[in-house]
Amino acid sequence: MTEPILRRDDAGGISTLTLNSPGSLNALSDAMLAALSGSLSEIAGDPVIRVVILRGAGRAFCAGHDLKEMQAGRSAPDKGAAYFADLFSRCAGVMQAIVTLPQPVIAEVHGIATAAGCQLVASCDLAVAAEGTRFGVNGVNIGLFCSTPMVALSRNVPAKFAFEMLTTGEFIDAGRAREIGLVNRVVPAERLAQETRALANTVADKLTSVVRIGKRAFYDQAGLPLAEAYAMTGAVMTQNMLMTDTEEGIRAFLEKRPPNWPAG
Repeated sequence: MTEPILRRDDAGGISTLTLNSPGSLNALSDAMLAALSGSLSEIAGDPVIRVVILRGAGRAFCAGHDLKEMQAGRSAPDKGAAYFADLFSRCAGVMQAIVTLPQPVIAEVHGIATAAGCQLVASCDLAVAAEGTRFGVNGVNIGLFCSTPMVALSRNVPAKFAFEMLTTGEFIDAGRAREIGLVNRVVPAERLAQETRALANTVADKLTSVVRIGKRAFYDQAGLPLAEAYAMTGAVMTQNMLMTDTEEGIRAFLEKRPPNWPAG
């Protein structure tokens, strides 16, 4: 039987999505984008899943868009501009679906994450990288500025670092990616899956409803002026404080015992 282009494995409230096209370095082909979009939509409505891990099969996390597919789209008489507009719209939809997903998403990165693959890492809420991983928005090297990857990248790292990566096409290693804020942790390659899972378990152990409220508020406030951000988050905290599970959490802390929260 043919292996699915995207594998989903659920265990312990954590859903692991594996980009499963190692021959193309897990390129974001039309089929891969469709599979990601479908799986993210399913997970969004799954009350059992508390955290998502996104990883790649084979020797790379993701090498970006499928350039052979893009070339075919460029030369086909019935495609051209319409094809590319649709492609980048569909890709942007997947990236935004990660941000709006109720559950936190952790990128488990190894090998390379280039162009739209780097965009994928930047779109995730958290990222753990193996030592030796390389990151780049290197489209400029082939005459294609990584304008859409720039959106996620420039929201993750300081402007001058992002602009340098975009205009030079140079790669950065995992250590540098951590320094500038693209990834949270860098671990030995042989411990990548273990350390990513440990982080996922830590997040999954928190009160699910509160983590979901917090993720939404985190992104909603980021684009607001300071006063509006405080007004919005104040309303969120008011709502949060009135939750029965929060009352139990505070009482448990004061009584120096574990909170009695519902499973999941």
